[in-house]
Amino acid sequence: MHMLKTLFVTLALSTLASFSSSAVMAHEGGHDHPALTMLMNKDLGDIPGKEVIMLTVDYKPGEVEVPHKHEAHCFVYVLQGNIVMAVKGGKEQHLGPGQSFYEGPQDIHTIGRNASKTKPAKFVVLLLKDKNKPPVMPVD
Repeated sequence: MHMLKTLFVTLALSTLASFSSSAVMAHEGGHDHPALTMLMNKDLGDIPGKEVIMLTVDYKPGEVEVPHKHEAHCFVYVLQGNIVMAVKGGKEQHLGPGQSFYEGPQDIHTIGRNASKTKPAKFVVLLLKDKNKPPVMPVD
């Protein structure tokens, strides 16, 4: 759980620091996390208080995330490899290149993993969120 909290803090601080296309990597004490690359952080002027964050997530072979939530509309689009996603109360979805996944603001992301133990996977994440909320939050 400590590793995920580090990832959340790193992503939130990086977002607040208004980076453009710099890579975001969360590392602490030699622990690995999915590699995150920020692609865009844009205020939505015609929707007061809202912003869009777009990033890529790179899963190493066999990588597994711990449960978390976004409190945002979260759109996932798979670029490479195969991933498995699910929200609390939903079915596991096995996704390959060109397929997508959605999480709503109230959803808890219970399963997020690379389906392959030997090949990497990469996907784009687009978050439509309140500006005053962190992009990722831990759950108990």
